[in-house]
Amino acid sequence: MAEATQFWIVAGLAAYLMGLSKGGVPMIAMLSVPLMSLFMDPSLAAGLLLPLYITTDIYAVWLFRRAFSARNLAILIPAGACGVGVGFLTVSQVPGDAIRLLVAAIAVSYLVYSLRRRFSRREDPPKPADLPRGLIWGALSGLTSYISHAGGPPYQSYVLPQQLDKMTYLGTTTIVFAAINLLKLPPYIAAGQITAGSAGQAAWLIPCALAGAWSGVKIALRLPERVFFLLIEIALGAVSVKLISEVLLG
Repeated sequence: MAEATQFWIVAGLAAYLMGLSKGGVPMIAMLSVPLMSLFMDPSLAAGLLLPLYITTDIYAVWLFRRAFSARNLAILIPAGACGVGVGFLTVSQVPGDAIRLLVAAIAVSYLVYSLRRRFSRREDPPKPADLPRGLIWGALSGLTSYISHAGGPPYQSYVLPQQLDKMTYLGTTTIVFAAINLLKLPPYIAAGQITAGSAGQAAWLIPCALAGAWSGVKIALRLPERVFFLLIEIALGAVSVKLISEVLLG
């Protein structure tokens, strides 16, 4: 099979997975950049996918616009903006392996907390959306999202202990990352990660991304709430294993 054909097959799959995540299938979008990295530098892969994220963000925000946590938005969006700024200023100095290990460590720490709670059969009360933790986790989410669209684990570590209902969780998540992705656009262009050529390639992939978002909504709305959040925890575990294996295997 010609390399160009392989590229478009993998790119279409990456766009579809990213759309699934935007539609409400948790964390699966984190596979998109590694898939595209088979054919290009990871930073350019992130740049190619950003217009697709923004396109599906518009669709997802419209779908989940009626349910969200205003306090979380007020805390996480400014914090995420700070993280994006730090990412733009330091991305060339921060080793990619360090970011991968940071994201994996955050995911694992939350999973340990969650598993301990499950096996102890203790129902912890919901944690409030407090400012100090929100600023830290929001900034980390903006930083890791800027580098490789991997803002999920820090965000989950802050939001999941609040025990929001499914639709409020989906709406809050969608709006937060829609804002972060828009904030990433100018620095991505300035850094040369988005070019006229990559924007043209992204335009051809928009139907795949929107098809994924439509499918994701259908799946998310039918999942029982307990199963939905269990899937998030499983996805966090899978992502952390993938990131650690990338570092260990070079």
